[in-house]
Amino acid sequence: MSNSEKKERRAGIVINEDYCKGCGLCLSACPQHLIKIEESVSAKGYYPAAFVDPEAKCTACALCARMCPDVAIEVFKAKNKVGGNE
Repeated sequence: MSNSEKKERRAGIVINEDYCKGCGLCLSACPQHLIKIEESVSAKGYYPAAFVDPEAKCTACALCARMCPDVAIEVFKAKNKVGGNE
């Protein structure tokens, strides 16, 4: 996910495919069920996790990142400006 895509979203995650081994712990941790296992193999030979949130339901709770043993998940949340405008 690029920086411009992050700015358009209120919250979300980025999964680093270089670190993810596809263990699936993040899938069970996500209360919104927004993470799936990819069907394609990474360069390291794993089936990494992928963030799928077309309806922007992610709340940036960071449960997925806390469960990740490989520290492969970055969580972001947009900051509101003073006055409530973005």
